Amino acid sequence: MSDRALRGTRLGTQSFEDERGVEMAPRTQIAYDCTQGHEFSLVFAHDADVPSLWECPRCGAEGTRRDGGAIEDKLAKPVRTHWDMLRERRSIPELEDILTERLELLRAGEIGPVHLHRSRRTTKRSA
Repeated sequence: MSDRALRGTRLGTQSFEDERGVEMAPRTQIAYDCTQGHEFSLVFAHDADVPSLWECPRCGAEGTRRDGGAIEDKLAKPVRTHWDMLRERRSIPELEDILTERLELLRAGEIGPVHLHRSRRTTKRSA
């Protein structure tokens, strides 16, 4: 068995990197209180959005921040619809002119599906 043992370092558990000259990111430790009476704390990045609720690692119940801080909802940017983008490029009078022009082309049979052309006359079939 000794001839099969790996010689050297332990597998994957030891790092030879040196931490000298490495600047760690700023962190914040936040304390939470569980509804069952447990206390626990977690470390977050300094600029992270810290949640006001966290699951207790001991019992799984909901824990709340001890400092009572709650995340302020960020103002959501309103969704730009197709109409909003169209209005950025065209005014209402321009849109009405374009609509009138396109309707005339459609009615003249120059554009659009055949069944919408006015020049086509439909006849009733006799049974």
